Amino acid sequence: MSENYVQIDPKDNIIVAISPLEKGLKTLIAGKEVVLKENIKQKHKFSLYDFDIGDELFMYGVLIGKAVQSIESGCAITTDNVKHASAGFNDVKEKFTWTAPDISNFKGRTFNGYHRKDGKVGTANHWLVIPLTFCENRNLDVLEGALSEKLGYETKKDFAVDTDALIKKYKAGATSEEILNTPIITTKEEISKNRLFPNVDGIKFLKHDGGCGGIRQDSEVLVKLLAGYITNPNVAGATVFSLGCQNAQIGMLQKAIDDIDPDCTKTVHYLEQQKSASERHLIEEAVKHTFIGLVEANKITRKPAPLSKLVLGLECGGSDGFSGISANPALGYASDLLVGLGGSPVLAEFPELNGVEQELVNRCKTDKDSKKFYNLMRAYSASAVAVGSGFENNPSPGNIKDGLITDAMKSAGAAKKGGTSPVVEVLDYTEQVTKPGLNLLCTPGNDVESTTGLVGSGCNVVVFTTGLGTPTGNPVAPVLKMSSNTHLFERMNDIIDINAGTVISGEDSIESMGEKILDHVIRVASGETPSKAVLHGNNDFIPWKRGVSL
Repeated sequence: MSENYVQIDPKDNIIVAISPLEKGLKTLIAGKEVVLKENIKQKHKFSLYDFDIGDELFMYGVLIGKAVQSIESGCAITTDNVKHASAGFNDVKEKFTWTAPDISNFKGRTFNGYHRKDGKVGTANHWLVIPLTFCENRNLDVLEGALSEKLGYETKKDFAVDTDALIKKYKAGATSEEILNTPIITTKEEISKNRLFPNVDGIKFLKHDGGCGGIRQDSEVLVKLLAGYITNPNVAGATVFSLGCQNAQIGMLQKAIDDIDPDCTKTVHYLEQQKSASERHLIEEAVKHTFIGLVEANKITRKPAPLSKLVLGLECGGSDGFSGISANPALGYASDLLVGLGGSPVLAEFPELNGVEQELVNRCKTDKDSKKFYNLMRAYSASAVAVGSGFENNPSPGNIKDGLITDAMKSAGAAKKGGTSPVVEVLDYTEQVTKPGLNLLCTPGNDVESTTGLVGSGCNVVVFTTGLGTPTGNPVAPVLKMSSNTHLFERMNDIIDINAGTVISGEDSIESMGEKILDHVIRVASGETPSKAVLHGNNDFIPWKRGVSL
C-alpha cells in the first residue's frame, strides 16, 4: 500500500490512516477532496463525508456503526461520535459464486506428518495426561514432575540441576576441586536434545477447573472436548485420571470417543483414584502405563502426506486497526488456497462475525447449514443480552485504542481470515471437522477458549493473527503467530512467527503474503520449523463452559 490512507471498499465512507496524518492535509479519495480537520492517528479512521446524527458508517463494504454526533468530513471517527451498528440478516441464502485461486505453486506439495489408522495425519505426536475433574490436577503435577524432565521434555524451569553428577563424584572419592569443576547445569535446549523418545514431541498435561460442580451440561461438553483432543491426529494416546464420584464419568468419555471414532485404536489408560489401593499406587501405575504408551508412540515416524490432510484453525487476538487490512485477508487467501488443495480451514469466534452474518449465510452450501448458523448466532447474541451485555461490548480496550471502535468494525476485519470460499459445514462447539473445505465452528471470541475449541474439533495446526501481540499457544497443535504490522514483528520477534506488515508497506500483496503463510504452515506441519509458541511452551487450555463469553 503506497498511500498514507486507504479506502478498503468502494462503498466505505470512512477512511483508514495507514500512517499518522496531520491536520490540514488535503486528500483526494474517490474523486472527492477532503481536508483533515484534526490529526488522525495511525490505524484510526476519518470521515469521507459529513454525517448527521443517525447516519450509517461503512467499512469493508458493510455497516459498522451509526453517528451519534454530527461529524464533519475529515474528522476522526471515535467512540464519542459513533456507536456500534450492524446489518440485519436472515437464514435465506442469496446468490453466491466463488472463483478458486491459482494453486499451481502448491500442486503436488506434501508435508511430513504422523499417519493415524483413521486416515487423519498429525503435524505432531503427543501423549496426553488428562484429569476428568479438577480434583486430579495435583496428580498431573506429580506425574509431570516424574516424567517430563527425566525423559527430555519441556520443563517449567529455565535449566535443570544435575545433583546426581555430584553424588556420583562424591561416591567415587572425588576431591573438592573435582566436585567444583563438575558441570551440573543443563539448559532446556540440551534437555530436549536428549529425549529418550525422539518421535514423541511431548507429554501434555491438560489441567482444567471442570468435571464436577456447575451444571451437568458443563461436564457433558467437557468430555466431548477431551474426546476431541484424544482423537486429534496430533495425539498418539492418553492417560486419564478419574476421582470416581465426579460428574464427568469415565463411561461418558469413552462414549464421546466412540461417537467420534467408533473404531478408535488409540491406547487410553483410565485410572480411578477411589478404586486405587493408595495414591502412591495410583501414581506408580500411571507412570508405568504412560511410559509403555510412549514406547509405542515412539514407533511412529513422519511420512509424506497430501496438503488435503491439513485442518487449519483460523484465530485472531489482540487485533489492531491493520489486522483486517493485512494479516486477516492474507490468512484468508491462504485459507482459499488450502480449500483449493482439498484441505479444511476452520473459522471460529462467532461474536466476531457480528455484522457479516448474511455473507456467511449466503456462502453456506446447504440450507441446513445456513439455518444452523443463523440459529447459533441468534442464540449466542440472545444469551449475551440476557445477562446485560451484547456483542457490541466485544472490543477490548486495546482494540479500541488501536482503532477498532465498534464490534462490527472488528468483526468485518476478523471474518477476512475465512477467505471467500463456500462454507461446507457449520459446527457447534466440540463437533468434529469431517468435510474438506471451509468450516464454521461456534466458539467464543476469547483467544484461548476459541483456540482450545478449534483443536478439540480436529485442527492439527493453527494460525493466529495479532496486531498488539500475544504469546498464546496450545498443548496439542502448533500455533503460528502472525503480526499485522512490522513494528510488532520487530518488537516482539521472540513470540511472532510471520510478519504480514509487508502488506502495509507494499512489499507484499495479499496474494503473495497468503502463499508465504501456507508455505510456513507446511514447514511447521512437517516439523522443520517449530512455532514460537511451541518453543516457549505456551500450552494454553481453557474449556468453554457455554456460559456467556465474548
